Parts: sequence; structure tokens; C-alpha cells
Amino acid sequence: MWWRSPSFILDKQQSDTVPHQRKPPDTLAHPLPSPLPFSMEDTLQNPNPQNNISAYYQTRAAHHAVVTGDWLAQAQAAIGQDPDDFPDSTAATVAGKPFSVIDEFNSWRKQPELAEAVAAIRALAAVIRNCQATTMMELEIELKKASDSLKSWDTTSISLTAGCDLFMRYVTRTSALEYEDFDSAKSRLIERAEKFGEISCKARRIIAMLSQDFIFDGCTILVHGFSRVVFEVLKTAAQSKKLFRVFCTEGRPDRSGLRLSNELAKLDVPVKLLIDSAVAYTMDEVDMVFVGADGVVESGGIINMMGTFQIALVAHSMNKPVYVAAESYKFARLYPLDQKDMVPALCPIDFGVPIPSKVEVETSARDYTPPQYLTLLFTDLGVLTPSVVSDELIQLYL
Repeated sequence: MWWRSPSFILDKQQSDTVPHQRKPPDTLAHPLPSPLPFSMEDTLQNPNPQNNISAYYQTRAAHHAVVTGDWLAQAQAAIGQDPDDFPDSTAATVAGKPFSVIDEFNSWRKQPELAEAVAAIRALAAVIRNCQATTMMELEIELKKASDSLKSWDTTSISLTAGCDLFMRYVTRTSALEYEDFDSAKSRLIERAEKFGEISCKARRIIAMLSQDFIFDGCTILVHGFSRVVFEVLKTAAQSKKLFRVFCTEGRPDRSGLRLSNELAKLDVPVKLLIDSAVAYTMDEVDMVFVGADGVVESGGIINMMGTFQIALVAHSMNKPVYVAAESYKFARLYPLDQKDMVPALCPIDFGVPIPSKVEVETSARDYTPPQYLTLLFTDLGVLTPSVVSDELIQLYL
């Protein structure tokens, strides 16, 4: 499954790589107003402080098969092992307290740059380390219970469910029959769990490197809302001294596009902020569209923040390529047939004025974009066409 990914190749350089200091991320130049009336602490302790509100979008508000050797070589040369990238695996466990996978997950999730799925992967790795089981069967049962607990923490988060499923499939491939005793088998499981976590952490930077050949000098890129992996793509291009400009949508309902425009301005990237309804008006000036994804489904389509579908429709009608940047742990075994054929993720919407009680408000925060409106998907497995996603899902879950 992972042996074909560039991140797997990078591990061979671990002993030859010299660690370097990373520059701490800048803080926001302008604070992002949040329409949500709850605190980050409330979100960590209670995944659903308000009825029918998705915990996944509470976290967003709080934080905000075409592979060539050249691309893999670029990724391999550009990305090295940095100890600061991977926090101490034991740091998240609070001494003196009984181990809780939810508490462990929440402690990792406090890191703004760590994706929710990666936080779950780190928490599941801690489950193996802290498990008191004496047989492989007991260990697998305990790991399965922990995975189910994390998935039920927020059933609307596609990446959380997919990350847990992939972790279980990847780690439990090890058979106890391959080792003479349980301790050896458990050590192997811990090793594989840590490996999976490292691969997931490096995914964003690998995607950024693979996408650079598609960003050319003088181009105009339209982005929708705030996606950490899309921001990494644009930041890498800016650091490579490429000349481009970005059209950034406001990103309702959480206005996450305001944050992205703020971050791009710090990098001296020319950026124009658009209201979401101005996409068609400005599309003739755009050379390409870059979006992230909450989940990549079996059809090759994506589930992403509300408005992605209509942007892809406009871009497709005007012959503009639509590129998706998504980590492989977001590949989900789902096959939605239409917009209503998925678990709704609801988010409160602030209109700025009181809304009469007789007026119904659509609070769904994401939509489904079919594969025919997408051009390429940039993943840590390589650059894929939408039609290849099904094959990759089969390989991941084999």
C-alpha cells in the first residue's frame, strides 16, 4: 500500500539527513472573527456542545495515476527528516491519569497544524503502547474499540473515519504467528503505528512538491476557503520565487478564506479577496482552480466545503482545470450518488441580522463534487486522475 508512495522512499534517507531548525509560524496579522459562540476548550471536551453542529467544523473554526520519476525525485530531494515535525510520541500522555484515547486525541488535536486524522492516528499509536493486553487477540480488540470510539466522536468527519480505518488496516497486517512471543509482535505493531504516523505527517509537504510543475509564472489561481494542504502548495511556490496571483473566496459559512488571504499577504503573494458569488464573474481571469478536500470518495469525486461544487461547475464550463490537493488518509470507502447521499455536516451561519423563525436556513457546510468536474488529484501517493482513485483505494485496503 505505502511502498509506492514518495514518503516511503524518503525514509531511506533518514540516517543521512541533517536536522535543521524550522522557523516558527507567524501569527495572524488580523484576527479572524468567528461566528461560533463556543470556545476551543468546549470543543475539545464536548464534540457537540450545540445540537446538530458538526464537531469537525467547530475544529475548523477554532484552528483554521500519473506519477513520474522526476516528481518523486524532487520530493525526495526537497523533504528531509526533521525531528521537530514529529512531536514526542509520549508527550501527549498525562502522567498519573488512566489512559483515555479521547483525551490523547484531544491533546494532539490542540496543535493547529496537525490534521484531525493524524491526531487520531497518533492517539491509536498510543493505545498500542499503553495497552495491558497479553495476547494479540486482546490487543486487536482493544485497538478496535479505541478506533470505534474516535469515529463515533464525530460521525460527520470523513477524514477521521478514513484515517482510523486505514490505520487499523495498515497496522494489523502483522500476524502474531510471525514472531515467537507476544512482546515481539507488539513491538512490531508499535513500529508500524509510528511509521504510519510519520508518513501521514509528511503527506502535506510531499503534495506541495508534486504540484509545483503545474504552477507557472504569471498564472492566476482561484482557491476556495482555507485548506492547509493548498496553503502549503502556494507557500512552496512562493518560496520557489514563482510569480503568480491568487483569487481567494470568502469561504462562507466559516469565512476561512479571510485567513488564507491573510496568510498569503504575509508571503507577499498578490491576492484578491472575492465574495463567493463572484466566482463566475472572475473565472475568465483564472488559469486554474486549487481546492482541498474533506474526503475523496470511491468514484474519484470529493466532499469539501460548501461552494466547491458550483466552482467546479463554472470552471468546467469555461475549460479551466480544477486541481484537488488531498492526503491519502482522506481516501474514504464512500460512494455518494447525489448531494443528499452523505451524512450532513452542519455549521451555524451568521447573517448579521435576525432571521425570522418562519424562515428555514440551510446549514449544511459541505457538498459533493462529482469526478467529471475534476482534472487531477495531488496526493502523497502521486498525481492521480479521478478515475484512478478506485484502484488506489483497493490497494490501500488490500
